[in-house]
Amino acid sequence: MKPMALLVEILIIIEVTTKNTEAERHNKKQKEMNVTTQVSVSKVKQFLSNLLEQGKSSKITNKRENPLEKKKNQHKLKIKGIQNKDLLKRNQNYFKKQAKKSITDKGDELFKMGNKMLQESKSQKQKTEAYILFARAADMGNLKAMEKMADALLFGSFGMQNITAAIQLYESLAKEGSYKAQNALGFLSSYGIGMEYDQAKALIYYTFGSAGGSMMSQMILGYRYLSGINVLQNCEVALNHYKKVADYIADKLEKSEGIPVEKVRLTERPENLSSNSEILDWDIYQYYKYLAERGDVQIQVSLGQLHLIGRKGLDQDYYMYLEGNTAAPQNNATAFKYFSMAASKGNAIGLHGLGLLYFHGKGVPVNYGEALKYFQKAAEKGWPNAQFQLGFMYYSGFGVWKDYKLAFKYFYLASQSGQPLAIYYLAEMYATGTGVLRSCRTAVELYKGVCELGHWAEKFLTAYFAYKDGDVDSSLIQYALLAEMGYEVAQSNSAFILESKKAKILGKEKMYPMALLLWNRAAIQGNAFARVKIGDYHYYGYGTKKDYETAATHYSIAADKHHSAQAMFNLAYMYEHGLGIAKDIHLARRLYDMAAQTSPDAHIPVFFALMKLETMHLLRDILFFNQFTMRWKWLKLDNTVGPYWDLFVIGLIVAMLIFLLRNRHR
Repeated sequence: MKPMALLVEILIIIEVTTKNTEAERHNKKQKEMNVTTQVSVSKVKQFLSNLLEQGKSSKITNKRENPLEKKKNQHKLKIKGIQNKDLLKRNQNYFKKQAKKSITDKGDELFKMGNKMLQESKSQKQKTEAYILFARAADMGNLKAMEKMADALLFGSFGMQNITAAIQLYESLAKEGSYKAQNALGFLSSYGIGMEYDQAKALIYYTFGSAGGSMMSQMILGYRYLSGINVLQNCEVALNHYKKVADYIADKLEKSEGIPVEKVRLTERPENLSSNSEILDWDIYQYYKYLAERGDVQIQVSLGQLHLIGRKGLDQDYYMYLEGNTAAPQNNATAFKYFSMAASKGNAIGLHGLGLLYFHGKGVPVNYGEALKYFQKAAEKGWPNAQFQLGFMYYSGFGVWKDYKLAFKYFYLASQSGQPLAIYYLAEMYATGTGVLRSCRTAVELYKGVCELGHWAEKFLTAYFAYKDGDVDSSLIQYALLAEMGYEVAQSNSAFILESKKAKILGKEKMYPMALLLWNRAAIQGNAFARVKIGDYHYYGYGTKKDYETAATHYSIAADKHHSAQAMFNLAYMYEHGLGIAKDIHLARRLYDMAAQTSPDAHIPVFFALMKLETMHLLRDILFFNQFTMRWKWLKLDNTVGPYWDLFVIGLIVAMLIFLLRNRHR
């Protein structure tokens, strides 16, 4: 499908029929432009005709001239004719260029209008209108608008998800050199969503995307080389990719343009939760505000962050005179006043604020000595930003002698509280071996943490809201992209959604294998729940063949390394029945007890499991083995009662307990 035809289809999707009047105006302007061009060209043609007529008349007047002169005149007329044709051609090209430039300018203008409307919108209608402008701009060949439309179709903005149309648009954009399109096609190829599952092709797309300037592609390649995903594991190559992204993020953080976004784990929500839009609907915002006021901590944190940085169409709602914003214009004197008041009461933020004023010379002369003093006082109170500033002063030598050991100390202290710039400078020190022994692996892990603070992390919010609102496909596609970038939370969330089999963008036969792949990636990054899940998949044969030995191995890792009560319980069951490992009743008892000690939630299941174990052990050892050994050997419970006979016994025990308790109360 050609791009123009595709864009017409997109216009239909977002119901642009409501904007026919504007479309007619646009067509009218185009016609007027064409008429003007035609008139101008006609004038040029008429002018050239007059010149030719003049040539003819002069030819008649001088028809008695000698043959040599006649030949010369004919040659001159021929040259003039060629020149006239060239002039006509040049004028036609000029008018074409002017018309093209006019359309390009109009497309740029429409894109800017749409972008502004999208940022300021607080209703579904306004956002729809913004995308109508993007569609019109895209129809005029605006690449940025086409990228916006392709993203909207891929991520399902405002319920307009159409992955087939998105792929067609991305493919046409990729031919134009769009690095965003290259990244998107790589992502879709890596999951086999709407395209053939092809990791080699995905790697090529990511490589082109990173070469073109895609930070997402750089991050994906960094994660792939770090983990050895379809490439040879190479720490130095991973370091190179992650550093480029970390440098970009650090620059944004130094300008206070980024705030970490809360990452909600779907597996940890008690109700398991019931669009990708860059702007929240105003009515949806009111709903989430209501949830926040009712005590939903996750929503409280998310909305607080959005207000703090003024994202998603919400106004900035904080008063910070040092940096300045629409709510409180930058005012050094006022900043000094309030920081001094806070500092006099020993407030760490006030002390740090005064330090910044003296460090940057805002409202007061630059004084590194005073800045150092206030930073030290704030750092002693545990304020991470002040600890970072101290580290930065010793690292850079501002007002003090360079001291990399002290710089490392303060960066490390600040990093323990999650101070992003402190983490970045620690990564720099490990990457270059400055003040510490060089460690590529440590540097990469630290850079990765900084990279995960990028603006793309906002998709955690839109993916979460989409899932809560029942838009599973939109949620999955967003989590899956973040998972591809190496976010462990997104990997487990994507696997969780795939496991539910509610998504429609992948065939059901692909869901368990893909979920297993994602659980595995999350487990490698230290997710205990994911490690248990891998054990479950191998135990039951979900997305892979049944393999009790492999299941036992993963349960053992989760139990030993992460102290998972669930893993201990599962492992105990396997020891009890000799599944994939040697049968060991004593070890089974011990693991059941450990599970109960590790988690209060395990008390009841452990109680019934132990009761069943002891009952069966009693029946086997005392009743059957001592008196009816031969008969017991003949009896095969798996054949008579079924493979889940142990569950039948547990049910029988529960029924007996209920019966006894009822009789006791009587």
